[in-house]
Amino acid sequence: MVTHVPAEATGDERGALLAFVEEQRGGIRRALLGLTEEQARTRPSASELSLGGLLKHVAEVEQGWLARAKQEPPAVVRDESNWHETFRLVGDETVAAQLAYWEGVAAETEKFIRSAPSLDDTFPLPPDPWFPPEGRVSLRWLCLHLIREFARHAGHADIIRESLDGKTAFELVALEQGR
Repeated sequence: MVTHVPAEATGDERGALLAFVEEQRGGIRRALLGLTEEQARTRPSASELSLGGLLKHVAEVEQGWLARAKQEPPAVVRDESNWHETFRLVGDETVAAQLAYWEGVAAETEKFIRSAPSLDDTFPLPPDPWFPPEGRVSLRWLCLHLIREFARHAGHADIIRESLDGKTAFELVALEQGR
């Protein structure tokens, strides 16, 4: 669900982009409000998606792109052997631990984007077959990509949450705000 994103200070493109990134993170976090671990792991449709799994996925995705921008290896490397684990909590993974991890990644993203000399600074794309060879993207692209990624999954989260207990995004915003 879209919530109001305050206007940025004049000329603060970084602030505007980061505010929209955070707004979409909020949509995913809100979908988890008041759920048990069991509910967060539940897959209420034919899809493999659960709210806990979506949370894990977006945290990994953000950390992976941030690592690429810093030209470091991602914390978790996914390939055909472990891709199935990206959308589910496994072993002793918990929603609380994933939320804490994502909070740390989000703070690192904010610090990195704010401290970069320019949003026009680029970094190489991974050598995956769906990216152009020798491709590069800017930090602006990174922010826009995170907004797109999180918005897509926030929509999934809304549907999954409503399927679990009937709560809609409107009710969850009110719950988050203590109303």
